Amino acid sequence: MMWYSNTEFVNKRRFYFIWKKERPFPRAWAFCSSRRDAPSAWATYGGSPISRESTAELIIFPACSAFGVSTGEGPALVFVTLPNIFNHMALGRLWGGAFFLFLSFAALSTVIAVFENIISFTMDRWGLSRQKAVMVNFVGILLLSMPCVLGFNVWSGLTVLGMDVSGLEDFLVSQNFLPLGSLLYVLFCTSRKGWGWDKFLAEANEGEGLRFPKGVRFYVSYILPLIVLFIFVMGYWNQFGEWIKRIF
Repeated sequence: MMWYSNTEFVNKRRFYFIWKKERPFPRAWAFCSSRRDAPSAWATYGGSPISRESTAELIIFPACSAFGVSTGEGPALVFVTLPNIFNHMALGRLWGGAFFLFLSFAALSTVIAVFENIISFTMDRWGLSRQKAVMVNFVGILLLSMPCVLGFNVWSGLTVLGMDVSGLEDFLVSQNFLPLGSLLYVLFCTSRKGWGWDKFLAEANEGEGLRFPKGVRFYVSYILPLIVLFIFVMGYWNQFGEWIKRIF
């Protein structure tokens, strides 16, 4: 969880981003008054998305097992494999249509969260108005989204290191941006050269509600970075392990 100030929000309001393991960008956010502390905000606004997605996983994974489908196929799991599973179900068109309808809602909420993060940063960093920040980022995001748009059609035959375009983007985001970004945030919040533990703790515990415990400083400062590094290394091992074995 990260605190981020926005020049448009006044009256002592704080902007919290709640992070999820599959994405390097905010999955959901909550506007909280200064009377609510960060742990309480996460417990209130973070529990609902996590519970919904956990329920979805309980539905998807057994379905994949029943039809002998691998759950590690990445983007192809949603757009290729799951439609085939729905075809073998009773009322498959109904359930498939409902699934992709709700998936579009989830995608829209994610896009709003991501865009607000980018737009807020642009406004604070360069002092732009919201309208100008939206237009500038719209052009940039439109261009950067082209590989994802073309990955399943025009560029479907393009592969890099054995991965198609969507797989490459998923690898860059899930196995690089997320762990390394998380590591930087942890070090920033705990290191004296960054925000510092005392300032982070004071901000996290400002207001009423759950308190961020002081006793976890050693774990957050030393153990947690090692865990994140382990996840980062294992991501590369799972992707390129067979190549490494052939070389050595």
